[in-house]
Amino acid sequence: MKHHIGEHKAKKGLIRIEFDEENGIAEHVKITGDFFMHPEEAVHELEKKLEGHRIEELEHLIDEFFAMRLDVEMPYVNVEDFKIALKKAIKG
Repeated sequence: MKHHIGEHKAKKGLIRIEFDEENGIAEHVKITGDFFMHPEEAVHELEKKLEGHRIEELEHLIDEFFAMRLDVEMPYVNVEDFKIALKKAIKG
């Protein structure tokens, strides 16, 4: 099992994506940092959406999540910031 960690400093806040990789599948996905997201449970919903999927599908799943959840507010942080943190985690 490989452990991945990726961090990205957004305009206002740090985004950290951490997960384990088992046979190309993301497990134990954690998204933390000092960014603001409302509603707060959206972070946990995004973690669950990424859980159990192939590594190469994760970026698309992030796009899909935010396209469906138009109620999510993230001042000074955008979808690209999450994708950058993810890419850094995958490379790491």
